[in-house]
Amino acid sequence: MNKPKVCIIFTGGTISMTVDEEVGAAIPTLSGEQILSMVSNIDKMADIEVNNFAEIPGPHMTIEKLLELKKLIQTKLEDESITGVIVTHGTDTLEETAYFLDLTIKHSKPVIVVGAMRNSSELGYDGSSNLAAAVCTAVSPKARDKGVLVVLNNMVNAAAEVTKTNTLSLDTFQSPYGPLGIIDTNDFIVYRQIAYRQYVETDKVERRVDLIKTVVDMDDRLIRCSVDSGAVGIVIEAMGRGNVSPKVMEGIRYAMSKGVIVVVVSRCYSGRVYVSYGYAGGGKELSDMGVIMGGDMRGPKARLKLMLALGKTQDAEKIRMLFEEQNYIL
Repeated sequence: MNKPKVCIIFTGGTISMTVDEEVGAAIPTLSGEQILSMVSNIDKMADIEVNNFAEIPGPHMTIEKLLELKKLIQTKLEDESITGVIVTHGTDTLEETAYFLDLTIKHSKPVIVVGAMRNSSELGYDGSSNLAAAVCTAVSPKARDKGVLVVLNNMVNAAAEVTKTNTLSLDTFQSPYGPLGIIDTNDFIVYRQIAYRQYVETDKVERRVDLIKTVVDMDDRLIRCSVDSGAVGIVIEAMGRGNVSPKVMEGIRYAMSKGVIVVVVSRCYSGRVYVSYGYAGGGKELSDMGVIMGGDMRGPKARLKLMLALGKTQDAEKIRMLFEEQNYIL
């Protein structure tokens, strides 16, 4: 019987790093072929097509590279011989890349994003085991129609939910709702299904979108600076259920008076924003003045979503629907 074929697109990150003795720290050095040589028995699971897309750390990822990566993945997915696509990536921005791809690629075949927390010069390098688990996921029929998945530490998470929760731990990528499943003895064991998926059909991205985190006794300087420097969209990481100080509220009023789209999410790890509080700066006042409530999204992903939405349309009501209606597709 023919083995499934998986395309692995290597972009760099810790999974591709070794410690440079002169620098005294880890840098990207390994090609896709070199990384694969450390994964035992992978040839028994699938035929592998290697694509050395980039050799960069996670913080060096850009919107231009993401658009290029998206087009490459789409081309590979349209190849009838390809069962699934895997992208290796630096973990610092892995969740953002995964969500960007999840919003912009609509296909039944699985796309898996994988990385490593330890470089190949360290004891306990997890890159090989994570990549093996990603291959097991990519070839599983149970991974189809689930959008982009993130696989590390044998846990399979949805790109729309997962976030990096620890700077060091191997189980750093977590979802507030738990993983979709796990890899156990080379098999994808599904625990739950995804309730909904959203999609933004666009190849344009509005770069002038800022993310501002609120803190105690914060004023409106950052918001006004953002607006005055040309922002067309701002995501506010508010407190609790989506509340800000009266001073920040004035900055939001200023932004909206200039036609800037404002989305509010919570700075908390989990939970959604809602119109629970009616005091000055509370979620109810924000919603009543036209601020978009970002549901249970965290700031970095909400920023990407707003960038894509504004790349597609300037219609504030359509953008509101994308954030506030679960099944809305822009």
